Amino acid sequence: MKILVVGSGAREHTIIKALARDEEHHEILAAPGNAGIAGDAEIVGLDPTNPKVVTEFALASDIDLVIIGPEAPLVAGVADRLRRENIPVFGPNRDAAALEGSKAFAKEIMSAASVPTGKAWSVSTKEELITALESVGSPYVVKADGLAAGKGVLVTEDREAAIDHADFYLQHGDVLVEEFLSGPEVSLFFLSDGTHVVPLEPAQDYKRAFEQDLGPNTGGMGAYSPLPWLPDGFVQEVQSCIAQPTIDEMASRGTPFVGLLYCGLILTDEGVKVIEFNARFGDPETQVVLARLTSPLAPLLLAAATGSLDTQPAPIFSDDCAITVVLASEGYPENPITGREIFGLDKLEGSHQVTLAHAGTAWDQNHLLATGGRVLSVIATGATFDAARKSAYEALDAIELEGSHFRRDIALDIS
Repeated sequence: MKILVVGSGAREHTIIKALARDEEHHEILAAPGNAGIAGDAEIVGLDPTNPKVVTEFALASDIDLVIIGPEAPLVAGVADRLRRENIPVFGPNRDAAALEGSKAFAKEIMSAASVPTGKAWSVSTKEELITALESVGSPYVVKADGLAAGKGVLVTEDREAAIDHADFYLQHGDVLVEEFLSGPEVSLFFLSDGTHVVPLEPAQDYKRAFEQDLGPNTGGMGAYSPLPWLPDGFVQEVQSCIAQPTIDEMASRGTPFVGLLYCGLILTDEGVKVIEFNARFGDPETQVVLARLTSPLAPLLLAAATGSLDTQPAPIFSDDCAITVVLASEGYPENPITGREIFGLDKLEGSHQVTLAHAGTAWDQNHLLATGGRVLSVIATGATFDAARKSAYEALDAIELEGSHFRRDIALDIS
């Protein structure tokens, strides 16, 4: 197949590496890609959020399948335009992508589908905000209603901090105040063709910038899979009580969801509940989920894009343990310092246990530079988590980037 992957992060790099492992040879293009992706795919310089530009390129290039990685092109309606031209696309239309683009809409869908989730109050003024905070009590959970690159959520016991956070996002739209839910969190991905859903493997990510879950929220500092502590039947329960009812509700409204339904879950004393939905592969969880995938990826994504997911065999995953650790620029997430040179990647060439997914990198002549807050995902697999961790952290210690930081507690003491 000739496949166009839209996006420029570690998630897209990971997807491309998984496609390249398929037995069938694929011609893979990436728009706009990054320095690392350029080693695994042909780079196309186009605006990934421009529906007209992406569609015209796909038509002119005889693309068989478009895979949309990030949320911004989905909310911009890139998938809509591609579908109007009968180009198979893995990613929901703009209206369906509102499951991620609007947390208030997601809550409405969950209520209609009887999907378990926390109580929420949508507010548009400071007065409404104060009332909602008084109703829910501490700790406060405040979320920007729209897209915020993983940084729009604040959980705090400081009422003034909650108000300040909400004030910033109220300038741009509504804010949600939610009840605080306690328990371990799980990310579980489902492929959907608009009617059927197929689960992938659960993962857990680490949102806080620093070890022991300290510091501000980020787009994700690491992840691991599998989750040996999950109860038996967990995936089947989520499929029957959360994923399938959500897909059914979307279809009943005339907005079928085709693509990747990311279920951000929490195991409370009252059972599993949804924290949030995303409308695409999660980053960095994708890195560990696809590291364990041993069956072909492209046929599954094409089947989802063409409404035939029920004809495909279930995906197969190895029993290996996989972890990923994110190398971040100094100052991330608030004020990352970019433009510094990265050294040491040549020391990792040929490793069978470690792979790299580039997030924010670019070549300047012969110099590899960090261009974003999250720079690299170091992905390692092993028979045990201890083995995977050893490989990952040895690799990270070999990489040099002035001022960079990463968490050393990813998948620590997992049993």
